[in-house]
Amino acid sequence: MVSEFHPSKLALLTDLYELTMAASYFENNMFEPATFSLFVRKYPPNRHYFVSAGLADVLTFLENFQFTQDDLAYLDTMEMFSPTFLDYLEKLRFEGDVYAIPEGNIFFKNEPILEVTAPIIQAQLVESFIINAINLQTVIATKASRCIYAARGRSLVDFSLRRTQGVDAGIKVARASYIGGFGGTSNTLAGKIYGIPVFGTMAHSYIQCFEHELDAFLAFAHTFPKNAVLLIDTYNTIAGAHKAVNVAKKMQAKGEKLRGVRLDSGDVAKLSKEVRGIFDEAGLKDIMIFASGGLDEFKIAHVVRRGCEIDSFGVGTKMGVSADAPYLDMAYKLVRYAGKPVMKLSPGKITLVDKKQVFRILDSDGKFKRDIIGLRDDHIEGASPLLIPVMAQGRMLGRQPALTEIQKHFLKEFKNLDERYKVLEGPVEEYPVTLSPRLQELQDRVEHQIIEKELGES
Repeated sequence: MVSEFHPSKLALLTDLYELTMAASYFENNMFEPATFSLFVRKYPPNRHYFVSAGLADVLTFLENFQFTQDDLAYLDTMEMFSPTFLDYLEKLRFEGDVYAIPEGNIFFKNEPILEVTAPIIQAQLVESFIINAINLQTVIATKASRCIYAARGRSLVDFSLRRTQGVDAGIKVARASYIGGFGGTSNTLAGKIYGIPVFGTMAHSYIQCFEHELDAFLAFAHTFPKNAVLLIDTYNTIAGAHKAVNVAKKMQAKGEKLRGVRLDSGDVAKLSKEVRGIFDEAGLKDIMIFASGGLDEFKIAHVVRRGCEIDSFGVGTKMGVSADAPYLDMAYKLVRYAGKPVMKLSPGKITLVDKKQVFRILDSDGKFKRDIIGLRDDHIEGASPLLIPVMAQGRMLGRQPALTEIQKHFLKEFKNLDERYKVLEGPVEEYPVTLSPRLQELQDRVEHQIIEKELGES
């Protein structure tokens, strides 16, 4: 099933109106270069920043963009498109340039995450895929980072596969949550594809297949003498903990070591402290306690505040679907066409004109201070540009960073973000983002020109 998502077979993964616009551009001989800007208009509830993710999939898609013979045959059956337009699509490849904020960087609302410059038909047709790829992974990486913040140094594992929204989402959630700081995933295919560490224990069904819970524990420890983590809450967590001590002692006698236990229900903060006490009393101070079951950043923070004795959390559904904020108000808008800056004036949806750059200013300690959105060729003293060229003439530029490098970069970025923007709930003064004088002047001038031309006002 995953083979259906091969990047060379995804040209039709677009909304129909992209194709109808492309056909009309073609008929009207409109092939001038266009620049589209991708950005998020506003923060979802309790969000104060975003984590960039999904760029690698976009670049792979663009580099492999083409319509297959099957695609063209399907479009022909719709009886909407001329043979000459379909012939044009057959030869069409993406030949544009892309500037983007690299994955693992923190960014803020209204800042361009990515800008595409290409002939208008090419730039238009790739819109839907770009939004889809960046939206999902940015949502998840941001959610994952909030869980990391709540865990206060404890490791986290993605347990979300079975309830994510489909096969592709399950794989991309594992990737994006790793970018956001998770230590691994239960998703074996994602581990294979991305080299993410894979973790797993056992299910309650495994325990129920044995005559006694202890029999199940001993059998599992025998099969996995170096990696046994026992699920101890199938019947009674405290009784399960005492049986885990029994198993650990038997393993010790053979020169082996019980790795840990998992709590999956009940008051895990309270239970973890009781279980830790049982292990300590037995002289088993290094057995890991792992917790799962309906976790997100809010529940993790609550459990941590109560002084839990949990070493690691398995975080599933609520992270994998970003339950409290499952989407972003993300838009891909035309900002320049045929050499001229353009903009929308729709109420609440005004766009920033022209090719842009995001400049970040840090304080003397390397902490985020403020950002400035400027024109691509602006120079702002003491500021670092965030958008970098990642594709030229349809080909990727440079080496693509490994996922471990992206995560390492994110964790460094996250340390430099002020604590006030990481809070999990409640209003926060927004991180300061302003426009450069040159961008503001151009913005005002283009708006005036549009009003004069379209509304007859001066």
